[in-house]
Amino acid sequence: MSDRLTVFKTYKLYVGGKFPRSESGRVYEVTDSKGKWLANAPLSSRKDARDAVVAARKAFGGWSGATAYNRGQVLYRVAEMLEGRRDQFAREVADAEGLSKSKAAAVVDATIDRWVWYAGWTDKIAQVVGGGNPVAGPFFNLSSPEPTGVVAIVAPQDSSFLGLVSVLAPVIATGNTAIVVASETSPLPALSLAEVLATSDVPGGVVNVLSGRTAEIATPLSSHQDVNAIDLAGADESLAKELEIAAADNLKRVLRPQPVDYTETPGTDRMTAFLETKTVWHPTGSLGASGSSY
Repeated sequence: MSDRLTVFKTYKLYVGGKFPRSESGRVYEVTDSKGKWLANAPLSSRKDARDAVVAARKAFGGWSGATAYNRGQVLYRVAEMLEGRRDQFAREVADAEGLSKSKAAAVVDATIDRWVWYAGWTDKIAQVVGGGNPVAGPFFNLSSPEPTGVVAIVAPQDSSFLGLVSVLAPVIATGNTAIVVASETSPLPALSLAEVLATSDVPGGVVNVLSGRTAEIATPLSSHQDVNAIDLAGADESLAKELEIAAADNLKRVLRPQPVDYTETPGTDRMTAFLETKTVWHPTGSLGASGSSY
């Protein structure tokens, strides 16, 4: 009996809930920390980036309009699916980041816990950053957070899975939709995460995952008129400056790159970075000596 040939995995982009190949037909070699070939990943084009924006915009209304509790349920379902594929992600993280099996498994466990952490925040963040405001006059003055819209994310380059989830989960937990530019050198965990998102309850278009040259994909996203915000977590200093200048054209919200220890429990900063505050005034009626009247 002859030895069987290994069936190599074909990695694809994730756009609008589907798995297209790059519009350009290009791929590039992905290697591990020792230079060993792992797979060919799609090399996204500017057209792929534009398609991802269209998909994210189309999904925004339904996702932002869902109840916060429902979004929490959906995020928790993603964590459940990740738990079931824990071994696969541990292998991919070990290859991508040059970690031992035990350390890679610990990274995957922390990543799953991070999903659960943000799932729990979906219906609580409004109470933390919103509320009633004291004003001088017979008015109710209430502030409530709302999602910014379509957010482009330049994922961390070195933390291919935990860092990725740490910047993606807060964006969608608060009702935004996302286009993720995966780590250029280690895109495979991100592309596999897309398979989990597709088979969980996340509606198509809420998360779109692109792989390839970071600058080539992020540049059209930063200047795109229908992208409302951009997270530059994975951009180096030079690229971040270029992207920030381009983002100013339509006054995008920009989260600048900063040193982050993704193993630490995050605060609420990445959620509030992509929230807008809506304030509503409402008259309470006349206030007399006997009390309020409505």
